[in-house]
Amino acid sequence: MAIQLQNISKSFGPVQALKDVNAVFEENRIYGLLGRNGAGKSTLLNILTNRIFPDKGAVLVDGENARENDRAQSKIFLMSEAVLHPEAMRVSGALGWAQSFYPGFDPDCAGRLLEDFCLSPKSKVSGLSTGYRSIFKLILALSVNVPYVLLDEPVLGLDANHRELFYKRLLEKYAESPFTVVLSTHLIEEVANLVEDVVIIKDGEVLRQESREALLAGGYTVSGGAGAVEAYLQGKKLLGMDSLGGLRTAYVLGVPEKEGEAAKDLEFGPMDLQKLFIQLTNS
Repeated sequence: MAIQLQNISKSFGPVQALKDVNAVFEENRIYGLLGRNGAGKSTLLNILTNRIFPDKGAVLVDGENARENDRAQSKIFLMSEAVLHPEAMRVSGALGWAQSFYPGFDPDCAGRLLEDFCLSPKSKVSGLSTGYRSIFKLILALSVNVPYVLLDEPVLGLDANHRELFYKRLLEKYAESPFTVVLSTHLIEEVANLVEDVVIIKDGEVLRQESREALLAGGYTVSGGAGAVEAYLQGKKLLGMDSLGGLRTAYVLGVPEKEGEAAKDLEFGPMDLQKLFIQLTNS
């Protein structure tokens, strides 16, 4: 059981947003979908949910072609930046609307989340602030009870307290009844310990798809004086380097070699997901 993307390509005029993308989102996993602005993340999520169609390739949901397939699409919920509800609709009406479209919708869960986030069901959706509009959409996403939940920049406009509360409620929901979550976000540091698998997109292509542990285990950092670091790096696979005065921090692929003359006076550390992402997408 999984969502499979097979050779997906999509262009908008002269701009190729996605180029032969192959990826798999397996059941009951939390994925981080990472990429710089314009990398193709939102395009990919919109293709998954039939909001746009690829120029080439196919999306399979549990083995079925998802294109204009109501049964396949009923298994997916996408929270995106767009708000598609009528101008006059209130939060309570939007939740009722969701319940009619998603048979597994949990009104009790939605009610608890409304209280948690102090969102009045009488509020007009169109009148919500950016932060509370995100909260409203997150409440829908956590209440629909479908196998695949796609979250495109889910914490846009949320303050630190509300972001922490969302991550907590998401993990509680996942622990209670596992489902697949695809988190597309720029706040990599915040979700680094939340995601189990990582898909990195660069210029419309999948650069990496691995478990977080495997990705981070494939590299390390080495820090020290400029001369010592440069001597150590001879023959190593360098991803990138940060400089501060006479100090250097290098991001290296492979297993650290801490012994030998070149390793003296150097500090070794684990790879950080955000730093690794920056180095991979800059290189």
